Amino acid sequence: MRYEGDIYRPPGEWKSYLLQCTVGCSNNTCTFCSMYKSKRYHVRPLEDVLEDIRMAEGTWYKNTETVFLCDGDAINLPMDYILAVLKALYKAFPRLRRVTTYAGPLSTLRKSPEELKAIRDAGLNRAYLGVETGDDALLKHVHKGVGADGMLEAGQRLVAAGFDLWAIIITGLEGGGRDALERNAALTAQMINAMKPKHLSSMTLMAIEGTPLYDEVERGELTLQTPFETLLETRELVRQIELSGLHYTSNHASNYLPIKCTLKEDRDRVVSELDEIIRKEDPSVLRPDIYRGL
Repeated sequence: MRYEGDIYRPPGEWKSYLLQCTVGCSNNTCTFCSMYKSKRYHVRPLEDVLEDIRMAEGTWYKNTETVFLCDGDAINLPMDYILAVLKALYKAFPRLRRVTTYAGPLSTLRKSPEELKAIRDAGLNRAYLGVETGDDALLKHVHKGVGADGMLEAGQRLVAAGFDLWAIIITGLEGGGRDALERNAALTAQMINAMKPKHLSSMTLMAIEGTPLYDEVERGELTLQTPFETLLETRELVRQIELSGLHYTSNHASNYLPIKCTLKEDRDRVVSELDEIIRKEDPSVLRPDIYRGL
């Protein structure tokens, strides 16, 4: 397939056919993210994308069941464009059962509820929303493009339109210190409880060279959490989730400890296990830094 630049996708989309509709991210201002900094955002010509689909139709991709629309935010595409792509995908791949994409909060809010429902009805099933945190000031500090109210509304719009919403958060954005992590965990849990996604994943903040956040760390303006502070924040988040049937994972490469469970059904067990690990502070149970990466 034809791609421009590096391609990123959520861990769960490793089996998916990756179809690049946009190049880069429509926001691309987040201080912690390095993924699209080398790209100038633009929409690929529709005919090129449709040609890619025709090319894939004639290969082993013909039996594909899942497609992920790249790059950073296919929700930002014009309505006629995205509907044409979805129509072509379902025509080309008879076994196709799911089409997914990252969803930016700003681009989601630019679409009307009716437009979002039309996109969902056309077969875009799942949206991955980078919620990051429930802290309004922190969202603005990392230049997410919206505050807490906007982030919550974006998620709720996607849920109301029928999307299988997968929220993604980052532990450690607020830096080290128990008071800060407990506040962030409480605000983020509050956000997730109100948004009601079906899936929730947490990543651990990593200061990546070349990002503004990395520069903050280098200047001493942000202190990264210790591994056990990160686990404590995860523990506080899990403890305060009130949703039932929420698929929760903390098994991204950046995480120190893989977790996969259902909340709040498994909440007491996970909290108890984290309490024991935090109490012992045994580094041998953690993923070594050499194996952590993005």
